[in-house]
Amino acid sequence: MAGLEVLYTCVAGNITCPQDAVVCFVHWELIKNGYRCIGSGDEARSSDKKSELLPADWSNNKELYSLRYKANNSDTQVLLKAITVDSTLIFNLMNSSTQQVSDLTVNINDHVNTDQLHTFDSVFKDADSLSEKVKTQLLPPQDKPTGQRAERKSRRDEEEEEQRRRGEDSDPLRIPSRNPRQGTHPHWPDPMVPPFAAGGADLDPFGSRGGGGMIVDPLRSGYPRSGFDPSSGIPDILPPGAVPPGARFDPFGPIGRHRPGPDPDHMPPPGYDDMFM
Repeated sequence: MAGLEVLYTCVAGNITCPQDAVVCFVHWELIKNGYRCIGSGDEARSSDKKSELLPADWSNNKELYSLRYKANNSDTQVLLKAITVDSTLIFNLMNSSTQQVSDLTVNINDHVNTDQLHTFDSVFKDADSLSEKVKTQLLPPQDKPTGQRAERKSRRDEEEEEQRRRGEDSDPLRIPSRNPRQGTHPHWPDPMVPPFAAGGADLDPFGSRGGGGMIVDPLRSGYPRSGFDPSSGIPDILPPGAVPPGARFDPFGPIGRHRPGPDPDHMPPPGYDDMFM
């Protein structure tokens, strides 16, 4: 409630009914949330200026209060109106740029002691509850930019996203994403169609297009083939089926040679540890 007591004391001479006290309270909530009053009425005046105080004629009409405010850190302007209906006060807050409207209905008897209008310490009842209602129901969200601020933020986000994408595309060490961006896919020529047919067989190890897995494939070189078929397996080296039929296969080590006993390469030669040998 800091500051409200000073404000209430300044305008105490204009407070003659309970709704005046409620309007004064709501006015201070707007001040606390970054707005300044620039005048009364619906239309702008040459005498308008930002102030934390209420204008001199703010309570002339007890049935309809009309006050204009401007945000401290932007050009946002709002129009506050309060209409007296029996024992309630209906507030409407409209953004002059976006025409967005919020409203709040206050039961005067729930928040004002009618017989204590000139005693600040006891004039308001359940002030915390009224303050919370003003913040959540009447005031616009503070984290929701509007107008030019929203447009600038959107443009800045787009520029940052574009820079991020360019950085990813120019990084040769970046691992491609599993979910590529949507868009036009680049045209990759078919390696099996001239002039890209050279070496195309290397990309077709199973020979489905008529080639082998090598430019010079010993199994398809035109010369008589040996009886060796790697797809049938190599005893003690590869089990049957380890090499798919027709696939490229580079033999490792002599085929069909089986020395009895241990491999000589597994045993050190005589005198291997004699430095003078």
